[in-house]
Order: sequence, then structure tokens, then C-alpha cells
Amino acid sequence: MVGELVAHSPNSDGQWHSLRDHLRGTGDLAYEYAKAFQSGDLGRFLGLAHDVGKGKPVWQDGLVCVAGADRPVGVPHKHEGTWWAARHAGVWSAVVLGHHGGLPDRQDLQDAVRRVTGDRLAEFQATVDRVAREVPEIVPAERPQVPSWVDGRDWPTCDVFMRMLFSAVVDADFLDTERHHSGARPVSSEEPGRLVERFERQRAAMVAGSSSRLAGLRGEVYDYAATAAKLPPGVFRLAAPTGTAKTLAMAGFGLRHLAAHGMRRVVMAVPFLSITDQNAEVLRRLLDAKGQLPTVLEHHSAVELEPAEERQTPQGKPWQRLAAENWDAPFVVTTMVQLFESIFSHRPSAMRKLHRLAGAVILLDEVQAIPDRLVLPILSVLRTLTEHFGTTVVLSSATQPSYWALAPFADLPVRDIVPPAAGLDDRARRVRYEWRLQPRPTWEKVADELADARQSLTIVNTTRDAAALHRLLPDRSLHCRHLSTRMAAEHRARVIAEVKARLRAGGPIALVSTQLIEAGVDLDFPLVWRAWTCADSLQQAAGRCNRDGDLDCGHVVVFDPVDGGHPSDESYKAALAATAEFFGPGLADPDDREAIRAYYRRRFINQNLEHPTGSADKPRSVNGAMIQRWRQDGDFPRVAQAFRMIDEHSVPVVVPRCNPQREKEADDLLRALPHVDPAQQRSLIRRLQPFMASLPQHRARRAVDAGDAQWLGDLLLWDGAYDEHRGLDTFNEEDMVW
Repeated sequence: MVGELVAHSPNSDGQWHSLRDHLRGTGDLAYEYAKAFQSGDLGRFLGLAHDVGKGKPVWQDGLVCVAGADRPVGVPHKHEGTWWAARHAGVWSAVVLGHHGGLPDRQDLQDAVRRVTGDRLAEFQATVDRVAREVPEIVPAERPQVPSWVDGRDWPTCDVFMRMLFSAVVDADFLDTERHHSGARPVSSEEPGRLVERFERQRAAMVAGSSSRLAGLRGEVYDYAATAAKLPPGVFRLAAPTGTAKTLAMAGFGLRHLAAHGMRRVVMAVPFLSITDQNAEVLRRLLDAKGQLPTVLEHHSAVELEPAEERQTPQGKPWQRLAAENWDAPFVVTTMVQLFESIFSHRPSAMRKLHRLAGAVILLDEVQAIPDRLVLPILSVLRTLTEHFGTTVVLSSATQPSYWALAPFADLPVRDIVPPAAGLDDRARRVRYEWRLQPRPTWEKVADELADARQSLTIVNTTRDAAALHRLLPDRSLHCRHLSTRMAAEHRARVIAEVKARLRAGGPIALVSTQLIEAGVDLDFPLVWRAWTCADSLQQAAGRCNRDGDLDCGHVVVFDPVDGGHPSDESYKAALAATAEFFGPGLADPDDREAIRAYYRRRFINQNLEHPTGSADKPRSVNGAMIQRWRQDGDFPRVAQAFRMIDEHSVPVVVPRCNPQREKEADDLLRALPHVDPAQQRSLIRRLQPFMASLPQHRARRAVDAGDAQWLGDLLLWDGAYDEHRGLDTFNEEDMVW
């Protein structure tokens, strides 16, 4: 038995991690993190209390037995610390109870404390006394205080405060443990003023010599953003037309705001992986400095955090992998899925980064992509972060949703980065709309007209429609291409690169795509056909037409195909009904900002968003108002279960031969997958992302039954045919059979 109480087994130098050092180290880090939201003393106390249970003899003996065996002690240790924390910090002791398994619901916390009676009470007190002899500060001189704005009656604030406090403590616990095993952790930090200087210098070089007609408007939007950055932190709205370089303007705002107000980092979140990759690449060119740790961290499900060429830290670990664990970087580029599912999670590994949002600038690009059913809890959290945690939020979109019509933002002042009086909408108009809603054209008619156009983009509503139209084009046009999620990601990337090259060269091209092309993909066509759909998608599609303003006027045809389809979910139907009310022949066009605002208000009313619906037995049926109710009840596990940004009705499909030149690479990853531990499996799956397409669950099951695919855990391994143009297009679409 080790002479002193210990917390972790020996490191590579043979040194045990004493419980005294671990509790103090965790407490000190938690103090620093929680200090960012005026809760340093409470953070320190919970950090000191979190592993008190490790002081009992049975746990100490267990650690000695398993030391060097790479297996857990197998003796629970969270309840002693929870009981002790509850005596001095009340409900915030949930942080201790959940520091390994996840934040509990209110009832579980109450039960855990109430069960400490009789002999168990004496044992718990003896453990506390034993630890206190080595770490006397676990007995606080006075009850740790919470900030005055944490009012038990203000449940949205309490919910976010609990999450941030939990994040501060679990991240401190992770980092102190890692420090024992691996040594000091590198920090990528640079004075914000220097980041601004580098960004401005590189941006000026990037835009120099631009001959685009929109260059002046893009500079104007950027200047508005630079001016607005001087305003106090809070919620901002960036509403500007497509093609006016909102992303760069947002980044400039974030960095300048950071420098002006002494804030800590910028977090940019976007809805789609393709935009994440695109933005991160641009920002790295603007911000990363040669010979220094990177400034820009790209973190999402498809990024590989352990490539062989990754820059190594002094411990031999990749900087990106370490920084992604808790977003310890000056500029983070991530997805909305990663950001919001982390916020509404209850698991330590997902939540440990949340405290980094205190004093951060959060930039939400293409904010219209937030699912309607989750808008209420998202807006509620964003408002709480800005009001109590020193955070600034920017909501950016060409089709800005009317969030100020909903309860969380109802009384919040609107602060526009680009003032409406600037008149950008009229000056940025680059297209005219033509409506082909009556009579409704057939796919044959559409294909005939596309054959006469030199360069065209057609966006349809379903993968079935995309395949149907594309099949008609080869006989009419030799240069036709297809994009949909039925194609593997690597295949889609090759097509986009080819289309861009043809557009630059002025060559003929007819592209048929689903709506995956609409937001953030930098393509510029003279002619866009868009199947009838929701108003925000119509406007986003128009953003791919005459994007740089090189033509006097682009042409957007909105058509309603006789044999076309639509998504079946209720939110889409509500949005489509609102679109028909405000847009079309004799009504507004999608570039009319007032009509867009009215459309969103009607769309939200059509769904009755503020009325709770759904049940815990069917998480996908739950709307944001029900999640708000569970937040009020302190039911963290149920909230986490219900909050899902992505529809889980689709199945990822691995297609090794989507690119014959890389087929061996995919096969090698697949062969290794069953033989590695879970952490390595996640890494391999990330590396398989380029080879993945997707199918709805019912079609995935049919593929398995037909012998075209086989299950590989949660993935589907494709054994059937793969069309060189349309990917997983091997079935009879009319009969819906394989």
C-alpha cells in the first residue's frame, strides 16, 4: 500500500498521482475556468470534492491491485463526494455525482443524498475525515457562493449555469489527470490584436485586384462588421444578400470584437461539413503563422484528429487532437451539430468544452438551417450565454429567420451589423425570377430546355428526383453531372471540383443536384432551375446564380414538376404552406426581405412551436417546447436524448470502390476496424468518411435483404453496384424495389 492517499496509478516515470495533488490541481483549474462566469470559489470546492470517495480504504486497495493492468478499480467513488458537496453546495453537487457518467436528473441526485444514513453516513464521514487530514481545504470556511444572477426561479439560467459549472470541473479533472500521465499541455494562444493584424493583412492580399461587380458591396459589408465589432457584447444579426462575403465579414467581426472587449476565443459554427472544410481552409490561410502552433482548430465528426503529418506537441500528441477535447484554441471552426449537441448533452466528454464559450464570440453561419423543432431551446441558451456569461452571438443568413417573434428573443433588442437603411438588397440584386408553376412541366420538358443551355444548375427536392432528371440528360447533353447524398463524399467532392473547373473555363456543364448544394458551396451559374420548395431554399438556390455579379442579370426558374416529390416531415410541410402564402406569380420574390420575415412568422405559427409536443418514448417526436419543460425539471439525461440535430432515419453506407484509385485504402481501414479498441474505431470511421454515402433506413434494410449490402456495426458496407455518376442508384425508383 502506498503511504499517502493516491488518485491514479503510476505514470511512465513510476510516480503515483497523490489524491492531495489531484484534488488541489483539479480545484485550481476549476477555479480558473469558473472564474470566467463569477463562480471560481464554487468551481474550486466542487473540484476539491469530486474524488473524495477515492479516500476510502477499499478504493485505495483496489487501485494498488489494478495498477499497471490498464483496467478500472471497479469500486464506485462518486457518492461520498456528492454527499459532501450537497452539504455545502446544495443542488450543484450534481456536478460531482455526474463527473464520470453524466449529469443526473434532479430525482437521482435527491435519491443519492437521501440514501446516506446510518452506518453509511458514518462511513462517508470517516472517508471525508481521512481526506481532510491531507487536504484540509475540502472543509470550506463558508458556503461557496453562486453569482447573484443565478436565481432558483430562473430555470433557463440555472440550467446553463449547471452545464457550465459541470464543464469547468470535468475539464479540470481530465486535464489534471492528463498532466500526471503526459506532462504539461501546450496552449495555442496569441494576443488578439496580432491576430487582427495578420487577418487584415492576409485578407487585403486575398481580395486585392478583384474585378467582381460585387467587390464593392463585399467591402461595404466588411466595413459594417468592423464598425459593429466595437459595440458591447450581446446578440447581433448579420442579414446580407448571398454572395456578399458574410463569412469573412463575420470572422473579421469576431476577431475585432475579441480584441476590443478582451474576450477569449471565436467559435464559428456552420450547418454542413462541406462549408466547415471550406471555411477552415480559408481561415487557416488568413490566421495560421508558420513555425507556431495553429490558430484555427477544425473540429467536427469528419475531421481526422490523428493524421501522421499532424504537428506534434512536446508530449508527442497531435495539437489538434488535444485542442479538440476542450476547444483550447483561439479560433474554432465546427458544425452546429457539434456545438449544440455538446451544449445539450449530459456526458462529460462532450460537455468539457462548454466553459470555453464564456467570454467567446459565437458566429452562427447559415443560421436558417437550425431545425425549427429545436429553435426554442437553442435561442434560450444563446440568450443566457450573452446575458450572464459574457458571450457574443452573431446570427448570419441571407434569409434571416424571424427569431425575435419567438419567446426567448421576444423582448431582446435587434442589433443589425448591416443597417437595413444601407439598401444592400436592392443594390445586390443579381437575378430575375421566372415562375413555372402552372402549367406544371414534366421532367422530359425540363431536360429538353436544359439541353439548350450552355451552363445550368438544377436543384430538386429528393434524391429520387435528382436521379430521374439526370437519367434524361446524357442523350441531350454530354456534359451533365449529378450530386446527391447517394454518392460518397469523396465522389461528390470530385464532381464539385470538376464543375468549378468547367465554370472557370467557360465550358458546357449541366449539374443536377439535391439541396445539398444550396448553402455555402461557391458555385456561380448563369442559369438556375429550382423545383418549388420553401422560400429560404429558393433564395439560397438563387445565391448560386450570377454569384459574382459578372452578368447584367442571372436567370432563376422556379418550377413545379408534375412528377416531382417533397420531403415528408411536418416542418417542411408547414414551411411550404407559408411559402405559397407569400411567394409566387403576383406575389413577392424570395429576395424580398420583408416577405421573408412574414414567411418565417407564418411558418413558426403553422407549427405551433411554443406548444410542447412529443413523448420521452419517441425522442424524434419531441419539439423544443417540450425540451424546455424538461430543462425546467432539471432532467439532463432526457434533454440529451431528445436533442438531436440530425435526422437519424438515414444510414451511413461505406462504398470502398467509389474511387477505384483509393479502394485499397478503404479496404485496409475496413479490415482493421473489428480488431481495434473503441477509440481507434472512431478514428478509423472518421477516415472512412470520404467513402460514405447515405440511405434511408427502409432502403438500407431492402439492400441487405437483396444481398447488396451487409451490416458492419452501425454502418452499412456496400457490396452492390455503384453507378459512376449517381452512386447508389441501383434500384427501380418507380416500384421502390431493388
